[in-house]
Amino acid sequence: MSHPHAATRGRFSALVLLSSVLALGACSRSEPPAEPIRAVKLVTVGVRPLSAQVEYAGEVRARTESRLGFRVPGKILQRQAELGQRVRAGQLLAQLDPRDFELAATAARAQVSAAQTQRDLAAADAKRYGALKAQNFISGAELERREASLKAAQASLQQAQAQSASQGNQAAYTRLVADADGVVTGIDAEPGQVVAAGASVVRLARDGARDVVFSVPEDKVGRLAIGQGLTVHSWSGGAPLSATVREVAASADPATRTFAVKAAIEGDAAPQLGATVNVLAPALSAQGVQAILLPTTALMQFSGGTAVWVFDAATSTVRAQPVQVATADGNQAVIASGLAPGMQVVATGVHVLSPGQKVTIYQEKYAPAQAQKAQAATESIANQPLPAASAAAAQ
Repeated sequence: MSHPHAATRGRFSALVLLSSVLALGACSRSEPPAEPIRAVKLVTVGVRPLSAQVEYAGEVRARTESRLGFRVPGKILQRQAELGQRVRAGQLLAQLDPRDFELAATAARAQVSAAQTQRDLAAADAKRYGALKAQNFISGAELERREASLKAAQASLQQAQAQSASQGNQAAYTRLVADADGVVTGIDAEPGQVVAAGASVVRLARDGARDVVFSVPEDKVGRLAIGQGLTVHSWSGGAPLSATVREVAASADPATRTFAVKAAIEGDAAPQLGATVNVLAPALSAQGVQAILLPTTALMQFSGGTAVWVFDAATSTVRAQPVQVATADGNQAVIASGLAPGMQVVATGVHVLSPGQKVTIYQEKYAPAQAQKAQAATESIANQPLPAASAAAAQ
């Protein structure tokens, strides 16, 4: 017969052992679930012609645009020209305070009168001494001195007359007039302002030929040459216009690093000054050129560069392939290097993949014909009128 205490100890040991096993089972780490195999959409790499046309935004400007200013310094009293005003050659645009110049002109005229008086006096002396010399009352040297005084007085008179004419011009320069027919495109000074000689007061665009001015990046400016034809489209609509490259800048703009191009608009139907136009240059367009195109959703940043995921059909995995993007063609990227025709590239969801990851090819759940039938049925149901009770409930 077993002892009751021994049986109790046996049951207690079994409970302890069972608890230890359960505790160890609870502490052990469970295996993580396997990562699901992702379905990806693929696009087959092929060579296709580019379709996008390159257009540049340009501005219509006058062939000749002058910055007009006074040829003398002074304070502006009036400015008759207004922005956008059409003016004629010789029309008054602005006027300086002329009082100082009028006083200087008056002083110059007084100097002319004094010099003329001195010249007349010297001429009378020379005539009188000439008569005395004819009677041998004076020496030849004395007559020569009188004739030299006459020449000096004549030179002084000519100098005074030149200064008087110059001061007269200075007074006339206080009036700023248009040098040709045109349109005022800018105002750089206002009445009451003191301006220096030559400072711009009014900008005038002369009537006549019109140019389209646009900027071209450094990598494409070499394709343009003087005499090439362009097509100009106005933003306001209308028929396209023809233009011819007239001038290509020899150096880049220091701020934008682009080269300015001027093209002469042919015909009389040029857009108004300052109008914005689109310029289409066949020499700068790559339309029709064969290239590898990929959707931009297939690109990703990888190891400091651009890459795509290439699908390996033998192992059903993907690998990263570095590529070089040349430019854009609409919503697609033009690949310069890194891919060959026939490769299969992941088109979407590139940010959730990793090198060597297994994937499956995404399959449409419905055939295109079935999807169209389902869409047509949905639209038919949506267009049916509601029952009276339903319509009342909807209201």
